[in-house]
Parts: sequence; structure tokens; C-alpha cells
Amino acid sequence: MTATDLRTDRPHSARMYDYYLGGRDNYAADRAAAGRAIAAFPSIIVIARSNRVWMQRATRFLAERGVRQFLDIGTGIPTSPNLHEVAQDVAADARVVYVDRDPVVRAQAARLLRGAPEGRTAFVEADAGDPASVLDAPELTATLDLSRPVALSFNAVLHFFPDDRDPYGVVGRLMGALAPGSYLVLSHVTADFDPEGIGRAVQVYESSGIPAQVRSKEEVERFLDGLEIVPPGVEVPHRWDTDGLAEASRVTADVSDAEVSCYVALARKP
Repeated sequence: MTATDLRTDRPHSARMYDYYLGGRDNYAADRAAAGRAIAAFPSIIVIARSNRVWMQRATRFLAERGVRQFLDIGTGIPTSPNLHEVAQDVAADARVVYVDRDPVVRAQAARLLRGAPEGRTAFVEADAGDPASVLDAPELTATLDLSRPVALSFNAVLHFFPDDRDPYGVVGRLMGALAPGSYLVLSHVTADFDPEGIGRAVQVYESSGIPAQVRSKEEVERFLDGLEIVPPGVEVPHRWDTDGLAEASRVTADVSDAEVSCYVALARKP
């Protein structure tokens, strides 16, 4: 696969995210755009790392409660421990399907498929904005049993779905295809705490050709309509706590809501 195929001359949100996490799967255009975003809103690094901790905590939370199937939308660049590593650390027979349309993620897919031999992992190259292309993918149907509960993850993805991409419809159609007892896991950037700082960051993304739309708490709650929300509901990640699950860490401890500037939530399909 050539640099032209990977479009390395254009910044990409997944590769910018990789840069924030200290990864190496990024290119000059990504680093330049990420540098502008950091200059505009330095806490964007805190957002990325807090989101990463949330993904790991939410996955472990569900695996410990018996969920054995996971569908991760907008996977991004593989960064260990990834979702399947967390799930299979709890239950080696867990099955995980990753979905992304970025050619760099496709090129790195082999790293996503190294899981416990008792379980299964698969990669689907598809646009999450087209739920049918995800649900009908042979890699998905060969890996997951949609008649049984699945955890559907939209971590740090939905703020790249402006309203004209029908994000609520996308989430609703995917959840509609899943069995009762399935879960929705999400994280979403918000301007509720620092509208000026987040506004500057959004401008950097949009000027780099990456559409973005942050949402309020009420707008994030709409994604959970018809679902049973797991307490404490829509919350900033460093205060999302169930049964003492929250852990002090250098990533999430002693941070302000404005620094984190995102909401997380977990909800069950009745």
C-alpha cells in the first residue's frame, strides 16, 4: 500500500488521536494538524487519554458482567491494550469485531487480530455511516451471533458525525439490529465546560478538512433514548463510577471537567 493510498498528505482524525496518545502511526500532516489543535486547546491530550482509559474500564465492566461479544465502531489505530485485549483478559472466549474505513487502520488490521486463541477477532472495512454495510459484512456475521447480546462501542467517534450524517439514526439502526441485553458504550466531546477552547479545537479540525460537531449533555443523552441507562448516566469520565469501579490514575486523577471536556455513558437494551 502506497503513501497515496493512505492519503498521508492529509491529516486524519485517527492518526491525530494516535499522536495525542504518543503513538507512531502518524505522518507529517497529522502531526502538523495535531500541533495546531494542541496549541488551540492544550487539554485535547487529556481528552484523548481519558477516553482511552474509559474504553478500557467500560470494556472490563461489561466483560466482568458476562458480555462476550463486542462491536467497536471507528476503531482507530491499534494501541495496546486494545478492546479485545481487555475483554479477553477477563474472558478468553470473548469475540470482537472492529470497524473502520481508514486505510491506515486497514493496513494495521493484523495487529488488531492478535487475540486469545479461545476467542475471535475480526476487522470490517466499512463506513459506520452505512449501518447495513457493517451488519452485512461477512467478517461480522462469521464472528458475532447477533441473536445474543453485543456491546456496541462508539468511543470518540460520534463528534465526527455532524447532524447531516444522521448520527442518531446510525446509532439507532445498529442498536436495533442487536439482541435484548446488548449495550451501547459511548464517549463524546462537549463544549459544556470550555466552549471557547473546544471551539478553537473544532476550528482546527474543520480547517483541516475534518468535519466535527460537539454536543451538549442533553444532545448526548438523546443517543440513549429507549435504553436502560447504567448509573451514573451521562457523566464526565473521571466521575463515572459504579460499584467503586473508578480508579485513581495519572490520566484521570486531579483533572477538571474543562480539561476532560467529554461525556461518557453506558446503557442496556431492554
